[in-house]
Amino acid sequence: MDESYDCKICGKDFTKPNVLKYHMLKHTDEKPYTCEVCEKGFIWTSNLKMHMRTHTGEKPYSCTICGKDFTSTSDLNKHMRTHTGEKPYACEICGKDFAIHGSLKSHIQTHTGEKPYTCQICGKGFALTSYLKKHGRTHTGDKPYACEICGKNFAWTCDLKKHIQTHTGKKPHACEICGKGFARRQHLKSHLLTHTGEKPYSCKICRKNFAWASCWKNHMRTHTGEKICACKICGKSFVCMGDLKRHMRTHTGEKPHACKLCGKDFARKSRLKCHMQTHTGEKPHACEICGKEFARLQYLKRHIQSHTGRKPYLCKICGKGFTSTSDLKKHMRTHTGERPYTCKICEKAFAWPNTLKCHMRTHTGERPHTCEICEKAFAWPKNLKRHMKTHTGEIRGKDF
Repeated sequence: MDESYDCKICGKDFTKPNVLKYHMLKHTDEKPYTCEVCEKGFIWTSNLKMHMRTHTGEKPYSCTICGKDFTSTSDLNKHMRTHTGEKPYACEICGKDFAIHGSLKSHIQTHTGEKPYTCQICGKGFALTSYLKKHGRTHTGDKPYACEICGKNFAWTCDLKKHIQTHTGKKPHACEICGKGFARRQHLKSHLLTHTGEKPYSCKICRKNFAWASCWKNHMRTHTGEKICACKICGKSFVCMGDLKRHMRTHTGEKPHACKLCGKDFARKSRLKCHMQTHTGEKPHACEICGKEFARLQYLKRHIQSHTGRKPYLCKICGKGFTSTSDLKKHMRTHTGERPYTCKICEKAFAWPNTLKCHMRTHTGERPHTCEICEKAFAWPKNLKRHMKTHTGEIRGKDF
């Protein structure tokens, strides 16, 4: 019978004394082999040898299928599983299979909830030291991974890989239903929900369902009042980065969404979508009471209140009620005297945009309102209305 050598700390058995000797280094944290370049320590010379290749760039092991190179045989073996689909490590709790032992180890902690590695700055816990190390960059601002094409820096290699695809235009993940391509597998996974209609993320407060975790997360902030993204120019805070990005256009004047029919630009895609209905004449929102149709849902909602007589938005100064916040906002200018719309030619200011639009005709000479009887043109509809009375006999032409 072979002699057994036991570790007195953890009880693990070994058949050779030198293997036990190296094993003991795990408990003492002793790392006798040091890299001369970066001074990182290692327990085994083989690990130091592999580490040196990160400095030299040497990758002696190549994949016979795709030609990708690796620094060690273990890395090559792991990679080969991406071709074979082999997943030799199974979770004993739920049966899920994994290609890499480290992935199984991380997965086990989703069952136990164990997060043994804690950030010393914010106290957040992590399942793996690699996750803690990556998290540390959110505090230090360290971005060690640079794009070789444009020089942009990233905190994580995964973000750099995603960014590289903006240069190559590569979209390797295609939807089998509609054929649309995606740069990332998770984007394809999210896209598939548009076909299935599945909304797996549910708000426990209002029961609203969401297709994507990011949308659910942003929605939850509407309940908590949390606004994590602040504008550096005006200090206004927002629930998510997307809202902040759209807000920044009010400062920069950027309007990236252009109408292909008339060339008009818009700051938001939703505004462009609504604008397109002015070309198509589409009015998908119908009033159930009178049948009147509207291009936008907000117009329908406002119209509904003309039936109910409800005016929930009250002026705090005079008590007058309005059907929408935008109407209340416009009304407030009668009290404040605010005139935010200025003529670029004569600098005359106006309280409402339509008044400015009419004023511009005094400069351009435009007369868009034409009499159908005598074809006389007018700048303003009220003048056309008054002119029509000269045809009906309500007033005489010379009085007009």
